[in-house]
Amino acid sequence: MVFVILYMGFRPLSGWIFGDMWQYHQKFVDYQNGEPFVKDRDWLFYRLMWLCSKVMDYKYYFTLIDILYVVPMYLFAKKHFRRYWFFCFFMLMASFSFWTYGTNGLRNGLATSFFLWGLVYYKDNRPLMFGFFALGFMMHNSLVITLAAYTTAYFLRDKPKVILGGWLAAIPVSLVSGSFWNNFFENLGLFTDRTEGYLTGSEETLEQFSATGFRWDFVFYSGVAIFAGWYFIIDRKLKDKFYIQLFGTYAVANAFWLLVIRAAFSNRFAYLSWFMMAPVIIYPLCKYEIIKNQYRTMGTIILLYYLFTYYMFML
Repeated sequence: MVFVILYMGFRPLSGWIFGDMWQYHQKFVDYQNGEPFVKDRDWLFYRLMWLCSKVMDYKYYFTLIDILYVVPMYLFAKKHFRRYWFFCFFMLMASFSFWTYGTNGLRNGLATSFFLWGLVYYKDNRPLMFGFFALGFMMHNSLVITLAAYTTAYFLRDKPKVILGGWLAAIPVSLVSGSFWNNFFENLGLFTDRTEGYLTGSEETLEQFSATGFRWDFVFYSGVAIFAGWYFIIDRKLKDKFYIQLFGTYAVANAFWLLVIRAAFSNRFAYLSWFMMAPVIIYPLCKYEIIKNQYRTMGTIILLYYLFTYYMFML
């Protein structure tokens, strides 16, 4: 954990390699030069940046951001996986989007990490859990999608087949409806201008993110966690309330992404479910004796999970 934080946090300043890092650096410098803080979108993220600009250099600021990004994953793994925490923690770090949202999409990364931090208190302190959910929302308001998915999953916690059916239905609905859902959700006005820009996007935005369209490869990738949930909950009849809630949240949030998959920056919406993939896949194997040669199976799953990330980064 310490190595990953230091390696990621003290990375060189580069907008070419790390995307939005340069823009965050420029805003940090503006605050250092006296630009006043203005209460606006993603209030907590920019308030934290403003405070840090008064007392530290930008290198330490980015390291602090990555502490807040990585430590909640560690706490989540320690809480829910106990003696097998490292399996979950390693898979979280080996996830396809882990590096990107610790170096580029910092607000999205912090928001989802605070969501995981909230889940640390799922069984012990619900008010504190919702408090961390609120902090995550103030880091980046796109977390409203994950929070809405959590709420939906809660009310459908006794109907996992309905959630699975909803995810499957989202695929043909998205195929036949084109960009309808992008415009629909944008017109609801639930997001800031920046987040709404991820839904439709200008020509410049579309040029910056070429992987638009209906991405069957990413649908298949998302479907791995859906299959895991079906296998453990439906086929093996697992009754773990936390896992059912976690899986339901993932499935509903991922179904939203399927509807807006043609968005200019649909990867930002995909991440609102993808950050939960690792625990959705590995949790039951770390908590229960389910299959024969379980440790060997866990090792194979972790290896394949990592190799997918390695392959995608080496393309």
